[in-house]
Amino acid sequence: MSETTASKTAHERLAALEALLAGMGSVAIAYSGGVDSTFLAAVAHKVLGERMLAVTSAGHVAPERDIERTRAFCAERGIRQVVVPYDELSIPGFAENPKDRCYHCKKVLFAQMLEAASEQGISTLADGSNKDDEGDYRPGMRALAEMGIASPLREVGMTKAQIRELSREMGLPTWDMPSAACLASRIPYGDIITELKLKRVELAEDYLHDLGFVQLRVRCHGRDGELARIEVDAEQIARLAEPALREQVVGHLRELGFTYVSLDLTGFRSGAMNEVL
Repeated sequence: MSETTASKTAHERLAALEALLAGMGSVAIAYSGGVDSTFLAAVAHKVLGERMLAVTSAGHVAPERDIERTRAFCAERGIRQVVVPYDELSIPGFAENPKDRCYHCKKVLFAQMLEAASEQGISTLADGSNKDDEGDYRPGMRALAEMGIASPLREVGMTKAQIRELSREMGLPTWDMPSAACLASRIPYGDIITELKLKRVELAEDYLHDLGFVQLRVRCHGRDGELARIEVDAEQIARLAEPALREQVVGHLRELGFTYVSLDLTGFRSGAMNEVL
């Protein structure tokens, strides 16, 4: 497909998205600060203005940096935002980390978001799922279907590449942002999720980001989360393995509470924990 054709398709789908949002009359966007939800929030605000609301969850599985990013973006653009406190670990079965953990989490989370939106006079809640999300293992999408949550990007067939392309044209700071996922995705299915493990992962990833590593995950293994398995882009593996930096990283992660620190030679891949399914 040529660049011109790809661009035309993206703009056609953008027009369809704007028409879809306009037809809703008002909408609340489940806004995490990632590539997809930021794009959807920006387009919805352009189309609906004050009839659009951003709803952000502030829980254990959302890095504090991400929450602060949503606040800054909404403040800069004059977008109404509600931040909903959320305790994932109180959801029955969540901490046990079953394979359908995301389903149970989404059911409770989106119920709270719907309530927050309703208090602002908005009955429709939309998330940032896109066309590419249909191919991965995503039990949370079953919860969205059961609760009637709208997925406008997926409905108009917009892909991740098109979202990034349009985000860049719109000047959105997230257009080249790395793929993100909740912190619970760093813990293997069946391993108990604790607040300590989640915070340890968050601080480790913040540290690696500050060192200049962009696309990464710190997977947390072991009953007590004693093993850190670091995934970075394949072309950055050699840098992280350099003796001085390797020693520095190992020392810091041990300070955070990890006993063992390993580097995954396969490199970063989204949904790595699903490989066992």
